[in-house]
Amino acid sequence: MSEPTSADPWTMPVEEIDVGRPGLFQRGTWGPFFARLRRDDPVHLTPNEVFGPFWSVTKYKDIMRVETNPKVFSSDSAYGGITLLDQPAEFRLDNFIAMDPPRHDEQRKVVSPIVGPNNLANMAGIIRERAGRILDGLPRGETFDWVEHVSIELTTQMLATLFDFPFEDRRQLTHWSNVAVANTMAPDAIVTSEEERFAELRKMAVAMTGLWNERVNAPPRYDLISMLAHGEATRNMQPREFMGNLVLLIVGGNDTTRNSISGGLDALMRNPGEYRKLRENSGLIPSMVPEMIRWQSPVLYMRRTATEDVELGGKQIKAGDKVAMWYVSGNRDEEAIDRPDEFIIDRPRPRQHISFGFGIHRCVGNRLAEMQLTILWEEILKRFPVIEPMGEPVRLYSSFVHGITSLPVRIPA
Repeated sequence: MSEPTSADPWTMPVEEIDVGRPGLFQRGTWGPFFARLRRDDPVHLTPNEVFGPFWSVTKYKDIMRVETNPKVFSSDSAYGGITLLDQPAEFRLDNFIAMDPPRHDEQRKVVSPIVGPNNLANMAGIIRERAGRILDGLPRGETFDWVEHVSIELTTQMLATLFDFPFEDRRQLTHWSNVAVANTMAPDAIVTSEEERFAELRKMAVAMTGLWNERVNAPPRYDLISMLAHGEATRNMQPREFMGNLVLLIVGGNDTTRNSISGGLDALMRNPGEYRKLRENSGLIPSMVPEMIRWQSPVLYMRRTATEDVELGGKQIKAGDKVAMWYVSGNRDEEAIDRPDEFIIDRPRPRQHISFGFGIHRCVGNRLAEMQLTILWEEILKRFPVIEPMGEPVRLYSSFVHGITSLPVRIPA
């Protein structure tokens, strides 16, 4: 995909703006392009040489209208699913986020108890103990990568617990998550074709099938594999559907929290006044955590496909058209969020954001993500007066996951 770097979003013809280019997010230059669209063309027919034409929905209220009308704006994989790239049939994987009701509701209900209030309370102590151990093992007075040593490690340990996956092999989960969301056209792509991606994910399915076979013949337990194996709506899944739901649960439990941990620290280091405010009052953590998630917007968009002709934001969308709800733009919409381009850790209504989506597809693990961030920052403030930036973050080449792959920092000795 060609990646022009010099276009001025405020002077170029609005019809030429393509916010589907991953280079915008890798360079961190996406903001003005979305600001222009929100002002001049909030439901924007977007040209893109990889995805084909699609509608970019950039304002909060229009995104909410799409989110709350799943009959007209479908997530189903039969229409193309939740990403703009149409997968060839031989590589398409079904999962419950790419289903419409009633199948979506039935399968989601199987796994949702793992993030219910009682289980979250049980997991809090585990998360706190692990976060403390990770933080106590960090070097002092020298540069290290926060993503590698903290963001990935904490979330991968939690993911291994959710699946009851062999703890010593937990970095396989990180690898499969990276493979699942990798852009095959990235300069440093870890997989360079859909065939290669599918082959790696088959290895995941083989490993998880071994765990499934153990647990389907044992009494039900409180882990995701056991829940799927015993759930009425999931115990007879076809292999592709099993693979698809594994990918969904691994990515959902890993990428979003990982990138919010990284992006949250980056935001604090870039806003020293807010960092000072936090150090002076740790009671701000509960409002800071959703602000970090809003600020990072770890999932940039979700796709829907129109099932009938419909009007949205004054535009006529035809049945079969692709529609991208740009959460990253809705989270910067000044009509919905006060001073949206500022990182404010004591924001009065911090959960106003739409990083978790809304409606029937709202992220099932949102409370677990918030709990991990909350506990991590409680433990950080007990230990470190400050964490210092030692270079720019390295961002993921993707227009779907808003990722940070490296964040060099230092904890003063």
